[in-house]
Amino acid sequence: MWPFSSTKANKMNYRSIDADFAVAGQVRPDQIEALAAAGFKTIVCARPDNEEPGQPSFRQIAAEAEKLGIKSVHIPISGGISDSAVKSMKKALAGLPKPMYGYCRSGARAGSLYGAALRP
Repeated sequence: MWPFSSTKANKMNYRSIDADFAVAGQVRPDQIEALAAAGFKTIVCARPDNEEPGQPSFRQIAAEAEKLGIKSVHIPISGGISDSAVKSMKKALAGLPKPMYGYCRSGARAGSLYGAALRP
């Protein structure tokens, strides 16, 4: 299925960049409860829908997150990180609760997007 993000004893496999942001690969709707239990307040999806067969849509992730009071934002990155994506991420960082959990296929785009948004 999605080997990029897994649970072991209800613990998510992610990498914390700092106190406000962590990254991981694709998250599944059935893993959102574990994200809530880990204390995440916002999910940032940097992955375009339909990038890979069988991938859950952002809408599915957002619906599960909403049930648990987690905010979500979709800033799909395909290729390079655009200025509009950086603007969207800066807006999310300014207006949405932290800590945030960013994901894409591997976590690299989500981390790069976060890093780009932190630059002046």
